Amino acid sequence: MLLALAMAAAAGSIGAFAVLRRMTLASDAISHIALPGIGLALMLGAPPLLGGGAALLVGTLLVWAVERRTRVPTEAIIGVVFSSALAIGALLASGRDLIDALFGSPGRPGPGETAFGLVASTVVIVFVIRARDRLVVRLVSPDLARTAGIDVARLDLAFLLAFALAVSLGLRFLGVLLMGSLIIIPGATAKHLARSLSQMFAISVAIAAACTLLGSLLASRLGLERGPLSIALAAVVFFGSLSLRRRD
Repeated sequence: MLLALAMAAAAGSIGAFAVLRRMTLASDAISHIALPGIGLALMLGAPPLLGGGAALLVGTLLVWAVERRTRVPTEAIIGVVFSSALAIGALLASGRDLIDALFGSPGRPGPGETAFGLVASTVVIVFVIRARDRLVVRLVSPDLARTAGIDVARLDLAFLLAFALAVSLGLRFLGVLLMGSLIIIPGATAKHLARSLSQMFAISVAIAAACTLLGSLLASRLGLERGPLSIALAAVVFFGSLSLRRRD
């Protein structure tokens, strides 16, 4: 449960900036890049999460490099990489292994996986906290960021790597289809409710953690899959927030 909460906190923190950067659709596509790595790992008898993480790293570096060289929008590049990754992953994985890759796998993580998850979650959260001001300036104006001495290309790469790391954290719990949703839905809800950037981060992390915790508890009681249930709860909170803000 501690690992799930740490993963949710990382997803909520990086998700706030993903929403501000208008990566709502691109974030879901990035999570699918893990699929061919998972499929290849299963074929070789290696840990699926290791393969998924490696694929996310390669895919993220590819997106960043192509964007820098061609000036094609990030969303377009991610869309092409996503489509290719989904096709290759479907060819490499099949049956139950494919279902687990798409929606997450049951079972308790081992000590090594738990340690990695806690460390990686901390890395993502610390990055968002330390780079927050630079990311905000980058959002306002890349030219202004360069004038202020910020290496925009390096900052963009760091953000994409942190985003990919957050996605890899949720592969076991939510799979490649749903992890992007845990990043985006809390961030979108927080943007709708918050009146300041600090509030947005706090609300996003709180929603992600609460939905993950409640979804895990209800899943064990109702005999349902925790991943889809957690995302369904997050969606309920989002639509509920629309009516709350409208009344205000």
